[in-house]
Amino acid sequence: MSGRPDKKVGPARLARAFGSTWRGFRAAWREEEAFRQECALAAVVLPLGLWLGNDGVERALLIGPMLFVLAIELVNSAIEATVDRIGVERHPLSGIAKELGSAAVFVAFTLLAANWLLVLAWPR
Repeated sequence: MSGRPDKKVGPARLARAFGSTWRGFRAAWREEEAFRQECALAAVVLPLGLWLGNDGVERALLIGPMLFVLAIELVNSAIEATVDRIGVERHPLSGIAKELGSAAVFVAFTLLAANWLLVLAWPR
């Protein structure tokens, strides 16, 4: 045991974790316009990727990066919230942290575009 008397185990831990996850999704939807925009894109990309992929591997290559974009956006939003919580004064490291998060989202989008091009446009 970790020594914490309130630590949940088994199904209670899973229920608590799911509650945290759900609150995280709700907060991202409510507070982050970029997340809402990416969810709208996912509403198009995910079904289209399932339809255009010829087999399971192609489908995974088409939809996986979109889910990755959403995951990276959630991490980026967490970084931004943490930096903002620390203080409102401008600090070079705060700016770097936010820029790195933004760059990570860009790399995830690049992966999405590259996979779509390679799977759908590359000669077979």
